[in-house]
Amino acid sequence: MTETKGGPATTGRKSAARDRLLTTASRLFYTEGIRAVGVDRVMAEADIARGTFYRHFDGKDDLVRGYLDATDQDIRARVAVAAERTGGGAALLDVVAHSIGEQICGPGFRGCPFINAAAEYPDRGCPIHQAVLTHREWFRQLLEDTLATMGVADPRQSADLVVALRDGAMVAGYLGDSRSAARTLVQGVGLVVASG
Repeated sequence: MTETKGGPATTGRKSAARDRLLTTASRLFYTEGIRAVGVDRVMAEADIARGTFYRHFDGKDDLVRGYLDATDQDIRARVAVAAERTGGGAALLDVVAHSIGEQICGPGFRGCPFINAAAEYPDRGCPIHQAVLTHREWFRQLLEDTLATMGVADPRQSADLVVALRDGAMVAGYLGDSRSAARTLVQGVGLVVASG
């Protein structure tokens, strides 16, 4: 759980109301954009009273952080399962690339939620932008660590290449041919692994 400026969201409480707010916010923020969706709409669609909202979140920025943190935690959990199943290494990177490719080709794909959030909150000092950077650094470090265990000569540079491939595929998949973007990502990650 992320820390906020001391508001109720720091308690780490789980509740059905909080889950409904996050689920509704996640859907609306991703499909329509964060700044385009107000807290009143999230509360209305989640069927949550204002008082209940403020018991769980300090305000909209705290809700946005909750959305990004929940998205981050979901991705981390899926990667952990994939790492356990594959044993890591090249097999893990292949699963990650294919999983991102499936996401790109999935219905309702609207790009990377973190890149989208960073575009709406460009100030690097903003807690929302910081949440984006935290997720991206975790992902890049995961790649670097995985590549290092495989004996890749320059795991840092190779990790940066995979992140760039992923970012490009996310944008290309949203703006163009999603299947081509997914294939390019998988092939690109395979080339990075093979050239290491």
